[in-house]
Amino acid sequence: MTDDQLLRYSRHILLNEIGVEGQERLAASHALVIGAGGLGSPVVLYLGSAGVGRITLVDDDVVDLTNLQRQLAHTTARVGLAKAESARLAVGALNPEVELLPVVARADAAMLGELTAAADVVIDCSDNFATRQAINAACVRHGKPLVSGAAIRFDGQLTVYDTRSPASPCYACVFPPDQAVEETRCATMGVFAPLVGIIGAMQAAEALKLLSGTGTSLAGRLQMLDARSMDWSELRIPRDSACPVCSRRAP
Repeated sequence: MTDDQLLRYSRHILLNEIGVEGQERLAASHALVIGAGGLGSPVVLYLGSAGVGRITLVDDDVVDLTNLQRQLAHTTARVGLAKAESARLAVGALNPEVELLPVVARADAAMLGELTAAADVVIDCSDNFATRQAINAACVRHGKPLVSGAAIRFDGQLTVYDTRSPASPCYACVFPPDQAVEETRCATMGVFAPLVGIIGAMQAAEALKLLSGTGTSLAGRLQMLDARSMDWSELRIPRDSACPVCSRRAP
């Protein structure tokens, strides 16, 4: 590491659990982030500031004035710009050493398969059930850990799906693909601005732990936040031996 890097990342390096070796692992890592909105904003900002060497960010939307209440990677001056490109500018201003590749496209199964295969960790910051299922299927197929978060109104949830462990469920174990789901969107339901920051920052924390080899992930545990009272609850989530997605892949 250079002197500038030792200084930039000094507060990580001081941590026994990370140190120089962990920081070098982050620099050599590749994170795939799906979604550059409320959750994706803190995710890419923290991954970038922490020195994750390469980030691929997928989003087909453009910055809108209504986003700025909570999507902190974007600015008023960048209204109308592609969100993935806006986030690239934000991360570059924080840490020019990080390579952020913006993919301005809607994530489909073929794209997700290709991008997931090249990544070390996948962070789901999307906002619809079909995309979440497609991301999960790609992660199961390629054996990559998936950090999943969601936030709407005052309610948030967070977990890690890591089918490299035989006991860890995938997203489809918890939310079956054939389950009838009523889509909820911020545009109609609203969202408490700091909630996406809380959940997104925790997604970034889980991803950084996985990439640096630090601590224990949330795999097998679903955490839920009621931001009205700031009460957290946790559920143990087992693997479903009959899951139509991960049961087809041998542990």
